Amino acid sequence: MGPTNNFIEFVQMGNLRLSSVIANQLTAGNNVNKMKLNRETPEIETLMTGLAFGESPRWHNDRLWFSNWVAQEVIAVDLKGKSEIIVRMPSFPFSIDWLPDGRLLLVSGREGLLLCLESNGSLSTHADLRGLTELGWNEIVVDGLGNTYINGGPGIIALVTPDGSARQVADGIAFPNGMAITPDNSTLIIAESFGKRLTAFDIARNGSLSNRRVWADLVDAVPDGICMDEVGAIWYGDVPNKRCVRVREGGEVLQTINLDRGCFACMLGGKDRRTLFMMSAEWHGFDKMNDSPRTGQVQTIQVPAPGVGWP
Repeated sequence: MGPTNNFIEFVQMGNLRLSSVIANQLTAGNNVNKMKLNRETPEIETLMTGLAFGESPRWHNDRLWFSNWVAQEVIAVDLKGKSEIIVRMPSFPFSIDWLPDGRLLLVSGREGLLLCLESNGSLSTHADLRGLTELGWNEIVVDGLGNTYINGGPGIIALVTPDGSARQVADGIAFPNGMAITPDNSTLIIAESFGKRLTAFDIARNGSLSNRRVWADLVDAVPDGICMDEVGAIWYGDVPNKRCVRVREGGEVLQTINLDRGCFACMLGGKDRRTLFMMSAEWHGFDKMNDSPRTGQVQTIQVPAPGVGWP
C-alpha cells in the first residue's frame, strides 16, 4: 500500500471514542522515571504522562502547547507540569500553530477546514481546504509573515494567505509530516515520512514554493514532527526507531536520543529555547490507536543550541 492509501486510511478512521476522563490521567513529572544516556548527555526527564498520542508541539507564552490525539484535546503545560485543556476538537487528525497576531489556528484534518480559536472559546472557519482535496490534512506551520502552510491529502502542501485564500503550492510528497521554516522566512523544510528524507523548498515573496531539493537523506529513518535550532540543524521524531535525532543539511547525524517508545514530534522551548520537548508513546498501528493504553508522554532534555524559526 502506497503513501496516499496509508494517509487516506489514517484520516478516515472515524468514530474515535473521546475520553471524558483523560484530564484526570495527566500527571506532572516531578517524581517520574529518568534515564541516564551517557556521561556527556543530560538526563531525559518526563514532564507529563497519561496522554494518548501527543502531536504538533509548539512553544508559546512560556508553555508547551500540543494536540492530544484520540483524546481530542489541545493541551498547554508549563515547565512544572501544570497542564490545562484549552479546547476540544471534533475531528481527527488535528494540528496547531499561531498567526502573528496571536490567534490560534487548528487544522481539522478530516473536515478539511482550518479553524481559528476565538476569544470566547468558540471555533470559527479561517479557511476552507475542501476545494483542494477531500483526502484530509495533517500538519501546519505559520511563517513570520502570516502565511500558513498545511500538508496532507495525496502528498500536497497548501498555502493559506493572511486573507484566508488557499491554493496548492507543492505535490508529490511521500507522506507529508512535520514542517519548519527558517527565521528569515526563505526556506520551508518538510519531513517525508515514507521518503525517509527531509525536503527543502525556497519560499517566494508571494508564499509559493520552488527549487525542491533533498535537504537530508535519512537512510533508514522515518521522520515525523520536526523543529530547527540556531545553527540550522533539524531535530526530528522517529516513531518506529524510537528516537529523536538532530541532523545537519546533507544528512550528518549530530545527536541521537534513544527512547523506550516512539517519538512522534519534538519542539525546542523553555526559557532559553534549549529544552527539547519530545512527544512519545507506544505505537501499535492505526487500527489500534483508539484502544491503546494511554502511554503518551512529554519528555524533555537539555540540548546545545536554542530553537529558532517557525514553529
